[in-house]
Amino acid sequence: MMNQLQQITRRHFFSDCRVGLGKVALASLLGSGGTAFGGATGGATGEGLHFPATAKRVIYLFMAGAPSQLELFDHKPKLAELEGKPIPPSVIQGQRYAFIQPDAAVLGPRFRFRKYGQAGVELSEQLPHLSKVVDEIAFVRSLHTDQFNHSPAQLFTNTGSAIPGRPSMGAWLSYGIGSEANDLPGFVVLKSGGSLSGGASMWSSGFLPSQHQGVPFRTQGDPILHVSNPVGVDQQAQRDTLDLLQQLNQKRVDVTRDPEIAARIKAYEMTYRMQMRAPELMDLASENQATLDLYGADPGNNKAAFANSCLLARRLAERGVRFIQLYHSGWDAHSNVEGNVRNQTKQTDQATAGLLMDLKQRGLLDETLVVWGGEFGRTPMVEASAALGRSRGRDHHPQAYTMWLAGGGIQPGVSIGKTDDLGFHVVEDPVHVHDMQATILHCLGIDHTQLNFRFRGLNFRLTGVEEHHPIRAILA
Repeated sequence: MMNQLQQITRRHFFSDCRVGLGKVALASLLGSGGTAFGGATGGATGEGLHFPATAKRVIYLFMAGAPSQLELFDHKPKLAELEGKPIPPSVIQGQRYAFIQPDAAVLGPRFRFRKYGQAGVELSEQLPHLSKVVDEIAFVRSLHTDQFNHSPAQLFTNTGSAIPGRPSMGAWLSYGIGSEANDLPGFVVLKSGGSLSGGASMWSSGFLPSQHQGVPFRTQGDPILHVSNPVGVDQQAQRDTLDLLQQLNQKRVDVTRDPEIAARIKAYEMTYRMQMRAPELMDLASENQATLDLYGADPGNNKAAFANSCLLARRLAERGVRFIQLYHSGWDAHSNVEGNVRNQTKQTDQATAGLLMDLKQRGLLDETLVVWGGEFGRTPMVEASAALGRSRGRDHHPQAYTMWLAGGGIQPGVSIGKTDDLGFHVVEDPVHVHDMQATILHCLGIDHTQLNFRFRGLNFRLTGVEEHHPIRAILA
C-alpha cells in the first residue's frame, strides 16, 4: 500500500495548489514580493503580472483553412502582369508544397484593391465593411510559419506546437491569470463553417490541469450539450446530488492530491452556475434590432452562424470571459479561389466589422484584444488538377501571409511588414507565429518567456524555446 507521499506524482506536485506550485503559478519567477497570477485561484486581480496589461481579454477570430492574403490584404499588381508564366526558379528554390509543383504558373489577384482610412490602407473590394473600421486595425503582412499542412499548422498557431497534446493559448491564459467570470468558463470556443483539421486539440489544456481547457459553446439550443437537467430532476435534486459528489470527490482529493479530481469538482460547480446564467447569455433575440443588423445576426438561423458567434463573443466579453475563440472554417481555396473568397467574406466581413464597432461604442474595445487570421497563406502560383477537379485555386503558402489585430494595447491604423513583388517571400519586418503569440500574451501583461509549466522534466511554454519577441511596432 503506497503512503500518501508516494501517491503524489510529479505532475500533482506542480499542479496541485496545496502541495505544489499550482497556486503560486509563476510567482517564483517574479521575484520577492511577487504574487501569483490568478490561474489557480480563478480570478485575476492584476497582481503578479510582469507588466501592466493593456487588455483584459482576447477575442480570436481564427479563419481555418487559410484565407488568401493575395485576394484580401496584400495587393500584388505584378502577379497580374505575370499571370500564366512560371515563377522564376530563383524565387522558389528549396520550397515544398502540399499539392502543386513549385514551377506552377502565376495566378493574378482576382479582385480590385482600394485605399481606405486616414492611413490609406489597401484592402480588397471584398471587404467593404472592414474598410469602414480600417483605422482601428494594425495589419501585419509579414507572418510566416514552420508548417505547410492544415492540421499541424492550425495546432502550431493555437498551441505553439505542431504535435497534439500541448496546451492551447486560451488554456495558458486561464492557467496564468484566470478569469473575471465566476459563472462562465474562462475559455470559450465557438465554431462555424464546418470541420476543423486541427480538431479539439486546438483548445485542449494539454498537460495543464483540465479545468483550463476550452469549453465549446453552441449558438443554437443549449450552449453545451447535456447542460440542462433531464426531465424529473429539479434544481434542488441537482444541488443535493452535486453536494454529495463534492463530498466524495473531496475525500479522494484529500488522499491523493490528484489535480484532475479537483478540476472535476470545479467543473461540476461551473456547470451548475452556467445553468443559471446560460439562458440569459444565449438569448441573442434580447438584443435590439439595430445591434442584430450591425452584425448581420439572425438568432436561430445557422446560415448566420458566424455573425451570431461574433455577437455572442461580445456578450461573453461583457461577462468577463478571458479568452473567446471563434473558429470559422471554409477558407481552403485549392480550386476557384475567387469564389471561395466571395463566399467567405459574405459570411464574415460584416460581422467582423460589426464586432469592432460594437465593442468600441460600448467602451470595450480598449480593453479587448481582437485577433484575425488563419494558419498560413496561399501561393502566388495557381493550383490546377484535372484529376482532382481543381482549377484557378491557390495552394498552401507558409512563407508569407497576413493577420491583423485591434483593440487593447494595439496601435490603431498601422501596417507593418512587406512581401516581395510576387507576394512570395517576406522582405521587411518578418513575424513568426511565436512572435504573434508573444504579442498576445504581452497585451495581457505576460512575459511569454516566463509563462511556463514543468512537465516530464522539461519547462514548456507556448512560444517554444527559440528566441521570439512581441511585435513592438504595433503596440500602443
